[in-house]
This record gives sequence, C-alpha cells and structure tokens, in this order.
Amino acid sequence: MQTVKPPAPALPLPRSLVLLGCGAQAAIATLQQAAAPALAATLGLRLAPALAPNPASSESLPAQALAGLQPPQEAALVPLLLDAGLALASGGHWAEALGAWRQPCLLLLSQPQIDTGLPAAATALLSQWQVPLLGLVQVGGTWNPEARRLDGLPWLGWLPTAGQINDSAMPDPAALPLTLQRRWAQLAASS
Repeated sequence: MQTVKPPAPALPLPRSLVLLGCGAQAAIATLQQAAAPALAATLGLRLAPALAPNPASSESLPAQALAGLQPPQEAALVPLLLDAGLALASGGHWAEALGAWRQPCLLLLSQPQIDTGLPAAATALLSQWQVPLLGLVQVGGTWNPEARRLDGLPWLGWLPTAGQINDSAMPDPAALPLTLQRRWAQLAASS
C-alpha cells in the first residue's frame, strides 16, 4: 500500500514588503497612490505609511526606518516614495540599506516605464545590492506576456488602473498572491 504525503505547508510571506518605484519622486508617489491600495488589498496586506514621506528630512537614514519593519510588525505593504537608487545626502542609497537588511521588495512600474530599459536597470541595481526582489508588477497599460517572458525579469503580474477594464487577454490580478508566494519560496530556497 502506497502512502500519500500531505502537501507541504505553504511558505508564509514576509511580514513586510517594501513597494518600490523608479524615477522622479512625484511620478513614484502618483503611481503608488493609484496602485498601492489595490495591490495591498489583492495581497491581503495592510497598507502602511510610507518609509520616506519627506526625503529631504531625517528619512535620509534608511536603517532607522527599516529597523521599524522588523518583527513583530504586522504584515504590511510599505511604500518607499523615492527611487531606491537615488543618492542620499548622508551617503549611500535606499537600495544599499534594503539589501543590508534583506528587506523583501516589490517593484511597481507603469506602462511607459516598461517600454524602456528601466525595469532591467532597476532589477540589476537591486540584485547588485542583494535586495530580495520578489518581483515586478505592471500597473495599467496592455500586458504583453511574450515580451515579459522574453525580458527574463521576475514579473509577478498586472494591475488595472482605475476605470480600466480587465478583459480576458489580461492576467487576473487575483493570481498575484499565489505568484508572489511561489517567488518567495524560490528566493527562500536559494538563500
């Protein structure tokens, strides 16, 4: 008689995920304000206050802000309202700190950004600093699965913008939690 093993328990997601963007601060803030609430709801996470609401202030000390995300922090999606590669007045940048703290992140990109080399450049920067990048999420526009597969980046999926109709050609945003969990398991296995 053959025994059947129960499935392995799903790997829990990290307690906090930092939501990153690329480019000018105003563009990042606009994109995150539009998409972060829907993304947090889709992932079943609380939307936390931003890590760097005023980059010109004492928030140029990322280590202090990241220390506050360590357990027992409630599971949350935490926006960073400036480009992680931007040099800080105190030296270094957020990407360096995110890697040092091994803080899991998601990268949010708009359709116009996807049509550039920005997704690959941002992914390379985060990889250089050993930031646990769970993946990239496209906001709005048209999802091109063939192009996303060919670019070799860790895409998690797509979120519609407000008022955008999700037709059958677009991926279902409800699949994001499962895709995210699979990616987290891959990262955990490789570290």
